Amino acid sequence: MSCPYHSDKDSSNYRKVEDSIHTDFKDDMSYGDYLCLEQVLSAQKPLTNEHDEMLFISIHQASEIWLKLAGFELTEAIKNVQEGDFGHAFKVIARVKQIFVQLTQSWSVLSTLTPVDYMKFRDALGHSSGFQSYGYRKLEFLLGNKNAALLKVHESNPAVHAELKQTCDSPSLYDEVIKVLANSGFAIDADMLDRDFTRPYPKSDSVLQAWIQVYENADQYFELYELAEKLMDIEDAFQQWRFKHMYTVQRIIGNKMGTGGSSGVSFLKKALDISFFPELLDLRTQL
Repeated sequence: MSCPYHSDKDSSNYRKVEDSIHTDFKDDMSYGDYLCLEQVLSAQKPLTNEHDEMLFISIHQASEIWLKLAGFELTEAIKNVQEGDFGHAFKVIARVKQIFVQLTQSWSVLSTLTPVDYMKFRDALGHSSGFQSYGYRKLEFLLGNKNAALLKVHESNPAVHAELKQTCDSPSLYDEVIKVLANSGFAIDADMLDRDFTRPYPKSDSVLQAWIQVYENADQYFELYELAEKLMDIEDAFQQWRFKHMYTVQRIIGNKMGTGGSSGVSFLKKALDISFFPELLDLRTQL
């Protein structure tokens, strides 16, 4: 029986369901089953009746998934560098850069939230804050921005705390890259190779001089040169994300204190002064 709303003569705006398309999922796994969409799409639970709270929750939940993927990829990149598999390291690091591009764009969507509309549900957040994001914390630890004092924020979740502590105690991506520099014959100070990895990364002139040699002899050390530029891609993309985060917060709440107790925008601005790979920035002046 033909559909009364469509005819063969007027089918330019109609796409027939092909006979080969599978439509019976009583016994087969569907798209929704594979992605656990019932759980994912039922996880948005606004605490108020304010329309824009749904936007706020959706943006942050989606961001956490992207952060999880970025952490997954950076963990793989560290393993690749340890094993000398630079080709795959380049691939996953390039992917992390694009994840940060995606995350940066999400702030543009959130910035459609006006100050007046945000204040209608802000009090419902209590002391919850993006500062407590363990996905973000793991990412910063993997990239080398270590601060063991921040682990205290996650003590209420033992599994998360243990994972973050392990990441904090372990060498970062940059630490592993510096080991590669040393193994490649560059004179890296011993205290850079055997140090307390829970401490913030200390700039080193020996690392700077090694990178200068790499850049001045890029053909000879092409893999190291390419690896350094891939790291700078991450630095660039991450800083753009940080800046857009700070500016979006400033646009919505001005200089109010953050829900988690921080000073808000001024606290976020301080992050812009932190570099994951400081020698790779400094060498630009030296070349």
